[in-house]
Amino acid sequence: MGPTAAGKTALAMALHEALPVDLISVDSSQVYRGMDIGTAKPSAEELRQAPHRLIDIRDPADPYSAADFVADANREMEKIWQEQRIPLLVGGTIFYFHSLEYGLSELPAADPAVREQLLDEADKIGWPAMHARLARYDPESAARIHPNDAQRVQRALEVLEVSGQGITEISREAPPKAMAQPPIKLALVPEDREVLRVRIADRFMAMLQKGLVEEVEALYRRGDLNPQLPAMRMVGYRQVWEYLEGKIPYNQMVERGITATRQLAKRQLTWLRSYEGVEIFTDTDPRLREKCLEFLKGKLSSMGVY
Repeated sequence: MGPTAAGKTALAMALHEALPVDLISVDSSQVYRGMDIGTAKPSAEELRQAPHRLIDIRDPADPYSAADFVADANREMEKIWQEQRIPLLVGGTIFYFHSLEYGLSELPAADPAVREQLLDEADKIGWPAMHARLARYDPESAARIHPNDAQRVQRALEVLEVSGQGITEISREAPPKAMAQPPIKLALVPEDREVLRVRIADRFMAMLQKGLVEEVEALYRRGDLNPQLPAMRMVGYRQVWEYLEGKIPYNQMVERGITATRQLAKRQLTWLRSYEGVEIFTDTDPRLREKCLEFLKGKLSSMGVY
């Protein structure tokens, strides 16, 4: 696990070379086809060297949820175990990791009409105001969700509208099912936050050079996508979409894209700080790979699987 631009892909590939592991992507944006540059998907060469499962499995018009991920990840992990290999999950969507480990409650199905209504309201008053509404009716859920986490705020309010109950109340009535075997948890974090901030800015500029605007424009011109879809609300894509709509100039798009990515990294680090049992490694450690290997080999040996 780790924030965006921390170097997770490179480390996962190194572990893949040294251990009998198969990789499963834990990224809510990399599941979507046609969204390659802005999601920092592994390159074709990287995927050839170390295939990642759960990449390019959805069209951007078809929303992907944490519940979808849990079902898909459990299926893929079972296949990997059957092949007598070890699943290695890698990515930055910490909520997906948490949902897989601790389970999700059985929540009511999405209601497109209610969702559209909530998105219209959010356009008018903003997500912090929508989060404040959630805090009035389900304070425990609101305390776990960042005010700018539009997708999770919207889903929590949708559950309230559809069921009359908050996610917290539903969870108490029907506790989620946790993993039978606790996973080994590693996090790659920046030693210097300012270095990460600079790296994020440099990477976003590199994405623009690679054709991020053209990538989003191809999605924009399809005609069946809109900025309310989860795929189009992803960091970078949302800002470029607004630029293509003529709502903001290019320079402002760049500034907002970098700022949004930094805010994402901050939320990811906040998640990690509250996540129990995580072994922390720093991205600048000259012996990073060796230390990770030593740690994993010891853990896997004690579990009798390596």
